[in-house]
Amino acid sequence: MVNPAAGDAKDEVFNAAIKQVSDFKFGEKVARVFDDMVNRSVPFYEEIQRMVAEIAADHAQPDTYVYDLGCSTGTTLINMDSTVAEGIAFVGIDDSTEMLEKCRHKLADIGMERPCQLVSADLGGPITITNASVVVLCLTLQFVRPLHREKLVRTIADGLQPGGVLILVEKILAEESSFNRDFIKYYYDMKRRHNYSEMEIAQKREALENVLIPYKLSENVLMLKEAGFGHHEVFFKWYNFAGIIAQKK
Repeated sequence: MVNPAAGDAKDEVFNAAIKQVSDFKFGEKVARVFDDMVNRSVPFYEEIQRMVAEIAADHAQPDTYVYDLGCSTGTTLINMDSTVAEGIAFVGIDDSTEMLEKCRHKLADIGMERPCQLVSADLGGPITITNASVVVLCLTLQFVRPLHREKLVRTIADGLQPGGVLILVEKILAEESSFNRDFIKYYYDMKRRHNYSEMEIAQKREALENVLIPYKLSENVLMLKEAGFGHHEVFFKWYNFAGIIAQKK
């Protein structure tokens, strides 16, 4: 598996005082340090990547596509390339041109020979998913406006072959608010262990407040069922983060 932070610039986006914190954006500044940022901000991120890649390998079908929605800098695509059978084409979609540019460079650096199309598109708008056996949403759906999430999940279900799967990894809310407060505390403790300062934690929290909108695990499961997914299983859980595999009926 690829270490997502290997050789990447250190995340110092919020290490200086900002007079007025603006909404978080996946622009050039974030793209440059994103791999370090996500590795230090998401618990067990490297292990999640390994799990996604091996699940994708078991469900990818010949003559279909594997999609990574919100592919960012390409870490998931690269890890799946090492596990998914040869000849199965990939499609990566992201609305950040800066992220896609870094993704292209990373795919070129590893010499990926598999067909892999990178598409610039807003997941909150109309997108095309066709002949898919695996679709990955790794820490992506939480950034799609709630108004558009059900439509996106239905588009994914419609574009999957029978038996195809959606691999969903999300930051979530606890079912009970008292546990939610505890889980957030534990999460910020983790970020401190990963050498983020109090100022960095506070400023990033403010920047994400109106951008990253998590659902409860039960709300995500209900959305999957209503979109046409049958079986589902939680394959990863750490306080306020969860991974779900859902299979199309």
